[in-house]
Parts: sequence; C-alpha cells; structure tokens
Amino acid sequence: MFQALIDSLEQLPGVGPKTAERFAFYLLKKPKEEIAKLISALEEIKNNAKICAVCQNIGLASPCEICSDQRRLAHLICVVAEPADLLAIEKTKDYPGVYHVLHGVVNAPDGITPEKLKIKELTQRIKNLTLKKPTKPIEIILALNATIEGETTSLYLTRILKTLPIKIFKLARGLPQGSDLQYADEITLLNALKGRKEV
Repeated sequence: MFQALIDSLEQLPGVGPKTAERFAFYLLKKPKEEIAKLISALEEIKNNAKICAVCQNIGLASPCEICSDQRRLAHLICVVAEPADLLAIEKTKDYPGVYHVLHGVVNAPDGITPEKLKIKELTQRIKNLTLKKPTKPIEIILALNATIEGETTSLYLTRILKTLPIKIFKLARGLPQGSDLQYADEITLLNALKGRKEV
C-alpha cells in the first residue's frame, strides 16, 4: 500500500523516486483531517473542473473568472502553451489582457500536431472579436517557451494569424533560451511582456 502511494506520487511531473518517497512519509505524518482536506480538494477539482469556452483554460466555471472580468482588455490576448504559463503571467499582477491556452506545443516526434492544439478555437475567437468591430486593434502576444517546440509553434501561429486583421507580438527575450515560462520570475516575465516585439 505504501509503495503504491510512492508509485502514484512518482507520476507527478518533476518528482523522482526519492522525492516521491519523501512526500509519502510527509503525508503519513499528517493528521487525518489534513489528508481528508487534501483528498476533498483533489476530488472537487477533478469533479468540477471545466474548460473555459473562451480561453480554453481549466477552471471551475465557463467562462472563467478572467474572461468574465469586464476590466480585462478583450482585444489583448496572450497565447500560452499550458495553464501553468497563464498562472506564471498572472503572478506579475500587471497584465491587463486576457489569455488563450493551446494545451501544448507542436512536437512532431511526440505526435503533437497543430490539429491537436486549441488553434482553431483561437482563430475563431479572433474572427468573432473582429465582427464586434473593437475600438482598439486586436493584439496577440505569443508567450511560448523559448524552446525549439515553442518557436515552431510560434512560427506556425504567425503564418496562420497573419491572414487576420490583427497585430502579432512575441515576448522580448529576457528569458533564457530553452526556459519554461512557469519557472521564470515575475520581474523577468513582466519585462518580457512590456518589451514585446511585433512579428
């Protein structure tokens, strides 16, 4: 039973056998009430999580809290690969726009083609916005990781989106090559957003 817990924890990203073992012993020492709270939180998320119909982020409502916020700039859309990247940008507390989550990046060896990403939803969302005749130009910020896969996805998106009446930007590269957005500090991310370059 204890080994089954270690094996389950080892399935988490970035968790190796030793860390999984450490987590298992840590949980074993916790009072039953705290373990019950953890189980309850996991069950609630698993049972009630929804994909936002607008931005494709995972949340407890659709549209999500960000998309429903009237103070957010709907014409400024930050495109990220994963929900964790969205959270990293939100921690800057200074991004006024909304998001679009692709749920991955193009990665041919792993069988992740553009069709498997939320790209059609993004183009449809932009078309819907243009029909509303926004007073400000629609700006798309491609905030993808500085990896080969991230760059490939950015190039593909740029080619697709260039046909639409929008402005396309990429993050300024204060971010190290090969780095993940979710691990960047808030100041670096904020500077990358503010210093974005038009494609």
